[in-house]
Amino acid sequence: MKLVAEIAKTHLLSKPKQTIVAMMGVTFGIGMFIAMVSLMTGLNNFTEELTMTSSPDIHIYNDVTEGRPSIIEQVNTNGINVIHHQKPKNETSKVRNALQIAELIRKDPRVKGVAPSISSQVFYNYGPVQLSGNILGVDILEEDKLFGLRAKMKAGRIEDLKANHDGLIMGKGLARKLNINVGDRVVMTTPQGYTMTLKVVGIFQMGIGTVDNVRSYANISTVQTILQQDHFYITDINIKLHDINLAKGFAPLLSDMYGYKSEDWETANATFLTGSIIRNILTYSVSITLLIVAGFGIYNILNMTIYNKMKDIAILKAMGFAGKDVKLIFMIQSLVIGFIGSVLGLMIGFGLSSLIAQAPFDGGDFISIDRLPVNFDPKYYIIGIVFGVLTTAFAGYMPSRKASKIDPIEILRGQ
Repeated sequence: MKLVAEIAKTHLLSKPKQTIVAMMGVTFGIGMFIAMVSLMTGLNNFTEELTMTSSPDIHIYNDVTEGRPSIIEQVNTNGINVIHHQKPKNETSKVRNALQIAELIRKDPRVKGVAPSISSQVFYNYGPVQLSGNILGVDILEEDKLFGLRAKMKAGRIEDLKANHDGLIMGKGLARKLNINVGDRVVMTTPQGYTMTLKVVGIFQMGIGTVDNVRSYANISTVQTILQQDHFYITDINIKLHDINLAKGFAPLLSDMYGYKSEDWETANATFLTGSIIRNILTYSVSITLLIVAGFGIYNILNMTIYNKMKDIAILKAMGFAGKDVKLIFMIQSLVIGFIGSVLGLMIGFGLSSLIAQAPFDGGDFISIDRLPVNFDPKYYIIGIVFGVLTTAFAGYMPSRKASKIDPIEILRGQ
């Protein structure tokens, strides 16, 4: 074995340019694999975390847009019904007995927290211009338990909303559009024409533009007043579970039990999840292609090495080396190239990932980050080195197998 290793070492060092080129192919493939996977999974994890923290695991609401049969269709179900100029029913989004439903759901051991709320579209008056937005009437302390709102406050405290009946916690993007700071007052109007002046007691930032640019939080009683509804008026029930993976199966049970639309987080974020899966597929496809291309490079180099060393192989066999010994010589060469190239690739990949993580990035109004999120999970480095070594081992196996079957007599005769 020692002699076989010495011969493999001699072959590697006799033509250093070929060896370095083969190693660089693996190094480049592994380095780009690490950099791409770190960046793409980092972005996916970051956006998924933002989405999960800003949306409930299960959302219960009264879906007034669902199709309902008319009275004529209910009376004459098997006949032909002709309805002209049918108008939608004037139905509110109120969830009846919402507080009682919330209490019953809260007792379920799978449930981490429940927060009833009121959601309504409003217009923020900014001089002669009206900016559309959304106001949520909540119990701010319950909301904090579900979504960690306290950690997202950029100015003010969530307790200030409890202390102010006319208080408002506004998204950072919306506050910037209205040129408003904590302590300022803003006039808002409902689609029904009711106007109310509220005091901004805090500014939050979820990190998602679609939330920060439109959303505000107020007390439940405040939003009930704005909408001119009674104190039983609730439009939404948000639920957080101990295990988020239970949401898809638990949501239909709640819908059947209480008769309202119950939407789990996977259904609500289907577009985002599909995009995340597609990005992961593309990332791994490109990265694995780079490694396979590097493997073909090693295959070609070892093939040329065997062709150039036909006489050496013949002499080794004539001296008593078995075919498996010759195969082992070239397998050692490919494994050394693969291992050293993979280690260098991991170092370069880590360096590229570190540079990407430090590069400034402006997410604009879509996502609030100043640097690109990069995932330094060790499992990707393990996958990189294992895949790199396996690729080069497979690339070296075919040429080494060919070398082991060479007939020394034919080579020495010059045939």
